[in-house]
Amino acid sequence: MVRYLYHNRLAVDVAGLKMKTPVTTASGTFGFGLEFTDFLDLEKVGAITVKGTTLAPRAGNKGQRVVETPSGILNCIGLENPGSDYFLKETLPKLKKYNVPVIVNIDASSPEEYGELAAKLDVKGVDAVEINVSCPNIKDGGLVFGTNAKSMAQVVKEVKKNTSKVVITKLSPNVTSITEMAKAAEDAGTDALSLINTLLGMKIDIHRQRPVLGNVTGGLSGPCIRPVAVRMCYEVAQAVKVPIIGMGGIMCAEDAIEFFLAGANAIAVGTANFVNPAIAETISLDILEYMDKHNIKKIQDMIGLALPGRC
Repeated sequence: MVRYLYHNRLAVDVAGLKMKTPVTTASGTFGFGLEFTDFLDLEKVGAITVKGTTLAPRAGNKGQRVVETPSGILNCIGLENPGSDYFLKETLPKLKKYNVPVIVNIDASSPEEYGELAAKLDVKGVDAVEINVSCPNIKDGGLVFGTNAKSMAQVVKEVKKNTSKVVITKLSPNVTSITEMAKAAEDAGTDALSLINTLLGMKIDIHRQRPVLGNVTGGLSGPCIRPVAVRMCYEVAQAVKVPIIGMGGIMCAEDAIEFFLAGANAIAVGTANFVNPAIAETISLDILEYMDKHNIKKIQDMIGLALPGRC
């Protein structure tokens, strides 16, 4: 009976990406999933979102890459990864042994390179690609794709043109209007959105009187950003029709439920994976308890309940 409830009441469909639970893992916090198999049954996660993958291997940034902050962490990993060839030859065959959808987060420095990478990953075993638009566009003086609607739209169009997989665009919060960026991605053809990526921040060592991180600035994640993430999810859910994967500081089921009520169709856990490697399953089970307590038959019944006109 528990197994039946687990696979039906929590099941979601994100633009054709069918997930047994509404919980996936945020890119960059779960490796390639295989690193967590000693702690978590991957088949009890809605989907595995692997770390940022680029065409060629990347060494990442030099110097200190991670530092704790109040209620969160700053990181400047720099997209360290073994590259797409290694992922396809070594990692994907191992992931395919598990009955769980695989989402590949992709990173590039031009729209054309995004398209090339999307085409390369258009293979069996990859169920969706998540476009990281928080990367600098080398053709536009280093401007981050995700802060310019026109540049981001070009990337989305290139990826859509080169893949048959579900395309998810991961939005940056470091913008003036998150809804403007969301609508631009939707108009360009994205199948779904994920938000938010990390907020830009920094920490200074007052004794050395120097920035702590080797890259000076880094991405802020953890519970400190959750109110911002919930607010942005709430706004975007009212502006677009495509499904949303909400993320940003989710540490427990109560946090996840906020995102569902704000209009998210699924959620991703990130920083919490460092605290509890089995948190993705724990959150799913605790969501079920909440649903029982509030007489909610299936997860879809509470999506967007806090939006205007429904609350």
